[in-house]
Amino acid sequence: MNTQKDKTIAWVGNIFFRKGMDRLGYKTVHIPLEGQQVLTWQDIVDKTGTEPFAVIYADKSIAPPIAGVENFPCLTIFHCIDTHIHSWYPLYAQGFDICLVSLKDHLERFSPRLKESRILWFPPIAMDHDQPADMEKEWDLLFVGTVDAELTPERKIFLDKVAEKIPGLHVTKGRFRELFPRAKVVLNIAERGDLNFRVFEALACGSCLLTPKIDNGLFDLFEDEVHLVTYEPNNAADLIEKFNMLLDDDELRERIARQGNELIEREHRIINRAETLHNVINEMNVEAAIKNRIEAAPQLRRNFLKSLYLHWAEEVGVPELQMVYLQAAKN
Repeated sequence: MNTQKDKTIAWVGNIFFRKGMDRLGYKTVHIPLEGQQVLTWQDIVDKTGTEPFAVIYADKSIAPPIAGVENFPCLTIFHCIDTHIHSWYPLYAQGFDICLVSLKDHLERFSPRLKESRILWFPPIAMDHDQPADMEKEWDLLFVGTVDAELTPERKIFLDKVAEKIPGLHVTKGRFRELFPRAKVVLNIAERGDLNFRVFEALACGSCLLTPKIDNGLFDLFEDEVHLVTYEPNNAADLIEKFNMLLDDDELRERIARQGNELIEREHRIINRAETLHNVINEMNVEAAIKNRIEAAPQLRRNFLKSLYLHWAEEVGVPELQMVYLQAAKN
């Protein structure tokens, strides 16, 4: 096992569970991504100030921000969230040693090279600053998010149907942690069937959550009418029936909110996710994993990464970034 002084992690992109890794004895150095960037190994060393023990790319939903990752002489980890948006993620993941996949039903897409033990289902995280707040309940039912006839037409049509039967529905945008505690029931919508962050955010804020009945591990983590309440997706009548059940029973609504929050505190904070990754790292032969990947790098480029690098060299439209992708495709 690597010594404590070797545990610097170059953390690229979103922060997610970064502070949890720091609590476990790692030293994370955050490399934020503003707009589109493409980093090489030398860029990461320069920005980190040392050769890191590991590089973690925490999904920013942009074109591949790290080029040549299959050659990196350290542990490499892809924290992958938006597989429901980007079909190329499983190809990119083959250049990493560990892949953390948010959507359970997408795990099999990542299997060509990565061993099962290094492809982990890694559900969304409740951040530490999302906490219950004792506020007056101003709205019966609250939805926080974009509702626009052009940008989100299906959502607009669906919520209009709900509003016809629930005059207490309030639709707004803003900081959810300041809004959720002010509603008796928080409504979630998952148009792509994803187990989204809003489930964890609402429960972390101590809200009673009404959310679509989906796959991707929802019922592996939560029990219906114990931690949250589900409705049939796109079924306004079912949503209205479930909402009325909650609105008419204060004790039930408050109990579900409390039990949902207690589960978040036990199992879904950043320290829980950090411990999961830490245990995988401890149990694997890190040096052997790095050596095997580097030896396989020519094949990885040929089978998975070259076409990806060439595609983004054409798509990205910035000469400096194009050159980085083209060079990665050649090596």
